This record gives sequence, structure tokens and C-alpha cells, in this order.
Amino acid sequence: MYVVTGGAGFIGANIVRALNDRGIDDVLVVDDLEVSERFKNVGDCEIAHCLDKGDFLKSLEAGRFANQLNAVLHEGACSDTMEQNGRYVMENNYEYSKTLLHFCQQGKIPLVYASSASVYGAGPEFREARQCEAPLNVYGNSKLRFDQYVQRILPRRTAQITGLRYFNVYGDREQHKGRMASVAFQFFNQYRRSGHVNLFRGSGGYDDGEQRRDFISVEDVMAVNLFFLDHPDKSGIFNVGTGRSQSFNDIAMAVINSVRCAEGEPALSLNQLQSQGVIRYVDFPGGLKAKYQSFTQADIGALRAAGFTKPFLTVEEGVERYVRRLLRNVNGGTPESAAKHG
Repeated sequence: MYVVTGGAGFIGANIVRALNDRGIDDVLVVDDLEVSERFKNVGDCEIAHCLDKGDFLKSLEAGRFANQLNAVLHEGACSDTMEQNGRYVMENNYEYSKTLLHFCQQGKIPLVYASSASVYGAGPEFREARQCEAPLNVYGNSKLRFDQYVQRILPRRTAQITGLRYFNVYGDREQHKGRMASVAFQFFNQYRRSGHVNLFRGSGGYDDGEQRRDFISVEDVMAVNLFFLDHPDKSGIFNVGTGRSQSFNDIAMAVINSVRCAEGEPALSLNQLQSQGVIRYVDFPGGLKAKYQSFTQADIGALRAAGFTKPFLTVEEGVERYVRRLLRNVNGGTPESAAKHG
């Protein structure tokens, strides 16, 4: 049996789907059952069982899953970067992860878990090294503390322990995330609703909308997860980004022009989108600016050295594919009819 914690969430649900696509349906989904809306994410998936995150730990302590687990893919966490309750975040992201780690080590079970690029804070270097790590918020701190705990255990591990530091992930099955959904998803909905999108004004030395992030498609994130699942001899902590930074203006252009293409309309340049008021700029929300990463770019040297050679999608490639899937899902229509709706 494969366990996917956070299995009804964004990346977790994609992992469940990816396992199904391999013919694996002996999957246990662990998540917060009090949040029922997100279980729509696995409505099209085949799973063996689902458990509340608290009941799962009790089951482990009771020995219920002894000698039954092939691997644990740990995606469950409090992922709200604006959460201020440090105790709550540490209990979910640090203490829970520690308990799961020790269970896997005792049972010699491979563990692949989600870390985050938020451990790097404002950068400017995004490499898996202590001198590069300086989180700006409680969420990033919780992820860093667990990574550090893992690094102390790695030399004496009994089974695979692989941490994946995700950069800015966008793609299918994120619709439940609200304000924490990717900017690609938010821009898509803004544009269809109002005919324009809002980006932040300049910050950190960058012009309006020119703040840059390493945006990675969830398709590529799945490929990395499956790579490590297929190579249980490989352990460590690895960046999962494209190795390229692109601007928020790039994301907005890719979303808008993908919709325009589906409508049979020509693509517009950034200057045209700005002058026509399709791309607009707004002030930062209060309290966010000091905690904002104006630039991220993954150093993927360690990932490549581990043997992962697959090329990553650019923003233009990945967003276009994502937008076409979003359009297909609108009213169950074709991309062309969905784009014209609303």
C-alpha cells in the first residue's frame, strides 16, 4: 500500500492520480476530513481507503499498518504562508512529520516528503546549503526545521528519506486553495470574470509585475516524485524548480494569450496588454511586503546530479497546457466554447 498524506490536496491529489496512471490503486489517502470540499480532488481517482490525519497517526501507533506499506509520500501540511499561529504550524509541519519519519525509519519504509523553497527567504542564492536558508515566515521556518532534523538522521537512515523543496507550483487540482492557489489559476479566473488581471506594483528593485519566481508545472513535480519513488536508493534534500526565473508579467501574458488563442484572437504584447488595461498593477496588501520573495530561482544541480534529466516546461508551455485544461472543465465544454462563456 502507498500512503499519500495531504492526498486530497493540490500536489497530493496529483500524486494519487499519477499512481493510478501507473496501475496502482492500493492507495491510502490521509487528509483533514473536517475539510470535505477538497475531496473532490480525488473524485476521479481509485483509492483503497482514506483516513483523517489524526486517526492515521493513531493507527500507526497501534501497529495497524505494520509490514503493509510500500512507501509514504508526505504532502500534508499547513501551507498557508500567512498563518501567524506558530504553535499550530509547528505541530502540523514539524511534529507530525517527525512522527511519520520515525515510523518509516523503524519499518524501513521509503519516505518522500514535501519541503518548500520558502526556506530560502529573500535569497539571493537558492541552493541546498545552510548559508542560503533564511525563511521569512512561520511556514518557511517549520519546513526548514524539519529539513534540518532530516539531515541529522540521513547518515544513519534505514530507508530512503527524500525531501523536495517545491518552488512555485501551478496546475490541476488546486481549485480548493483559494488565495493560496497559484497566480496562474488566479489570473485565469480574474481574466474570465473581469477581462483584466491585477499584479503587484514593483518591489525589491523590480518594476511593476517584474518580480521573478521559479514557476513549475505540477506535471513536472509529478515526474520528480515518481523518479525518486523509482529510485529508493537516492536520499537527500533537493530543489524542485525549473532552474529558470520568470516574471509575473510572463505568467499573466501566458494566461491571457492562451485564453485569447482559444477564442481565435491574436496574442498581445506586454505593452499592448498594459495600455489596454488588461494587465493592471495594485499595491501590496498590508504586512505582506516585508515577507515577500521578489525573486526565486532553483539551483537544480543536486537534482540533476541525482539522475533526473527530464527537461522542465517553460511558463509559456506549462501555462498554455494548464489553461486549455481549465477551459475544458468550464461547463464541460470545449476550450473554444468555454473561453467564450462569461
